[in-house]
Amino acid sequence: VKKPKNVDIGPRIRLDDERCVLCSRCVRFTREIVDDDVLGFVDRGSHNVLTVHPDKPLANNYSLNTVDICPVGALTSNDFRFKMRVWFMRETESVCNGCARGCNIPISSRENKIYRQTPRENNEVNSSWMCDSGRLNYHLLESSARLTDPMMKRGKSHETVDWPQAIRRVAEGLLKYEGHEIAIIASARMTNEELYLIRVLSETIGTKNVDVVKCHGEGDDYLSHEDKRPNTNGAKVILRLRSPGSRINTIRKGIDSGSIKALLVYGENIVREGFDDELLSKLKFLASSHILANPTAKASNIVLPGAGYAEKRGSMINATGRLQLLNKAIEPPGNSKDDWEVLEDLNRAMDGKDSVHDLADIFSEMASDVPAFKGLSLSAIGGKGVPVIETGETVPLLEREAQRVREGLIVG
Repeated sequence: VKKPKNVDIGPRIRLDDERCVLCSRCVRFTREIVDDDVLGFVDRGSHNVLTVHPDKPLANNYSLNTVDICPVGALTSNDFRFKMRVWFMRETESVCNGCARGCNIPISSRENKIYRQTPRENNEVNSSWMCDSGRLNYHLLESSARLTDPMMKRGKSHETVDWPQAIRRVAEGLLKYEGHEIAIIASARMTNEELYLIRVLSETIGTKNVDVVKCHGEGDDYLSHEDKRPNTNGAKVILRLRSPGSRINTIRKGIDSGSIKALLVYGENIVREGFDDELLSKLKFLASSHILANPTAKASNIVLPGAGYAEKRGSMINATGRLQLLNKAIEPPGNSKDDWEVLEDLNRAMDGKDSVHDLADIFSEMASDVPAFKGLSLSAIGGKGVPVIETGETVPLLEREAQRVREGLIVG
C-alpha cells in the first residue's frame, strides 16, 4: 500500500506516512499536553494512516515537539528538514532567551552556523518541551541587519572605527558630564555578568538614572511567559530595581527637559519606547550597543556591535528564580565582541583601574557583592541551574504534569 508522502500538515511540519509506525505519541502529545486535538488515525488495516483534522492544521506553538518524540522521522521540521546530518553537529547546552521561562536547550551547530534548537530535559524548568517560537528565534542572529563593526557618526552617516577608538570616544562622551546628567538604559536580555558591569559603570559615573526596558507580550498556560525578556529577575537583584521599567519615563522626561545630556543604551531599541528622533536629538551624546542596526543606532554618536545569546557565555535568572548558564555555541560575526569584554574595556577607560580578565572572576566579584549569588561560582551552576531567589511563580505545564503523575496518568 502506497501511503502519503511529504504532506503539509501545518506551517512548520511535514508528514511522511510511509515512515509512520502508528505509535500515537504525537496524537497523545497534542491531546494531553497542549490541548490541541488535531491529529488522529483514519482508515483500517494496511490503509491506516496518521492525518490532521481537515479543517484545522497542526499550528499550535508547541507543534515541533511532535518532531522530537516521533521515533521514526515521520514528522520533520520544515526549518531543519534535510539541512544537516545530526551526527555532524556540535551540541552546546544553553538556555532559550525568548522569554523569562529560560527553557533548557542544546544549540546544534556546525562550522559557526546554528541549524536547530531543541528542548533539553529539566524537570524544574521545561520538562522535555519548548515552544516553537523559542526554537526558531536563532534566525535573528542570521539577520542581514547584524552590526559587525564599531561605528562613529560623522555628519549624517556612520563610519567604521576600531575598538580602542570607539571605547575611547564613549568614555570621553560620558566624562564630559556630571553623574546626574547621564542615564543608562540596559536590557534584561543581558547576562548577570554584563548587568553587573553596567552597575559598576553607573557607580563609576555616579548616576542613579539606570533602568531596563520592560517588555511584556502574550504568554500561555504551558511554558511561554508573558515577560519577553529572559533575565528580568537578574536585572532586579543586580541593578536593585524594584520595578524594572519604572524609571524609563523619568529618563525620557529628563532628556526632554535637558537635565539628562548623555545616554548609554545597551541591548534595546529605545525608539520603540517613545524615544523618538526629536527627543534623542536633544541629547549631547548618545552611545548604543545592539546586535542589529536600528533607529536607536542610527541616532547614536557611537555604535557598538553586540553578541547574541548563542555567541556568549554567562548566567541568567529565570521567572521562577533559577540561576542558569548560557553557553557560547558560535562566534559573533565580523569584529563584534563579547559584551562583557566591551563593558570591561569601557569601565577601564572610565576609571583607569586594572580590571578582571575572565568571566568567572566577574561572577566571583558579583557573588561577593550581590546576596542572591553568595557562595556560588560560575562553574557551580551546572547544567540544570540552581534556585537563588523566591519569586512565588510556578510553571503551569509542570504543575499539570505533576497532577497527572498523582493521578497515575504518567508513570516513571
